[in-house]
Amino acid sequence: MAAYNLAVLQEFRFERVLNEDPITHALTILGTLPVEGKSERAQAIVRIEKTALIGDQADQLFPGQLKDTKLIDGTDIYTWLLGWLEPSKDRPDVKINIVHPATEVHIRKYSRQDFVIVHETSALFERIVKPYITAFPPSRTQWVENILNGVSEVEKVLHRDPSPESGYILLPDMKWDLTTVSSLYLVAIAFNRGIRSLRDLNKTHLGMLKSIRREAARVVKERWGLDHGSLRMFIHYQPSYYHFHVHIVNVNYQGLPGMTAGQAHLLDDIISLIECDPVDGPSILQRMTLTYALGEQHGLYEPMKAAQAELDFY
Repeated sequence: MAAYNLAVLQEFRFERVLNEDPITHALTILGTLPVEGKSERAQAIVRIEKTALIGDQADQLFPGQLKDTKLIDGTDIYTWLLGWLEPSKDRPDVKINIVHPATEVHIRKYSRQDFVIVHETSALFERIVKPYITAFPPSRTQWVENILNGVSEVEKVLHRDPSPESGYILLPDMKWDLTTVSSLYLVAIAFNRGIRSLRDLNKTHLGMLKSIRREAARVVKERWGLDHGSLRMFIHYQPSYYHFHVHIVNVNYQGLPGMTAGQAHLLDDIISLIECDPVDGPSILQRMTLTYALGEQHGLYEPMKAAQAELDFY
């Protein structure tokens, strides 16, 4: 993996803004960066997000960290100001995520887009969605394989169950700054390559799902002192990549786009649904109609939107 630092980022050539999100205070831009070891450049996506203020340093904010202010306005007991903080090695101002080289699929994923609600019956899954998932080349999830095989992020692993059928790795998600506990974000990635999405889950996977729930709670209790009930664990559908994983977030971390209805399914609810499954036959998750939001840049957008005319929903 290439080493990205200030010197490399200063070589970034801006092309356009892909997205700006006032809720997460993030800006996603497209440009190019040099390819390591070559004389060519490749497209790069850079997402810059302002980091959260740390409560443990609140007593240092006004005596030492606040460098300057500018009055905006005020009335009665209320006053609004802009403020600038002193640079600090312990308190970075932004978190930067880089995708390089970036493909057209990555660019569509990170671009601003409008959404539509679609209903996916089991028949539409078999006809449209399953072939779409199957067609993804292994290279799209090579970074996941690198984590599972111990090639990358080894030092970040918080828990590892090596079973090829029911095992998983628990580690911090790349969206977390590794510092702010109030925005804690972990991910559990399954070793079982046969589970591409929640549609593949059945009773044989209950042990793995319950283990993820149990071990995630244990780890955050031991490492960060978060009590049981402090975590929101959920599964995306459609996911951003088709290798089964569970998102694990501090329950007080609000406003994440990935936690919206129409995408996030609580792990507890998925476990309960599977427990209602019959011993034989297709699982509830394989039989049920799933309703979710699709962005216009998603590869399933056009075929799934067109297929809604077949359903008698409205």
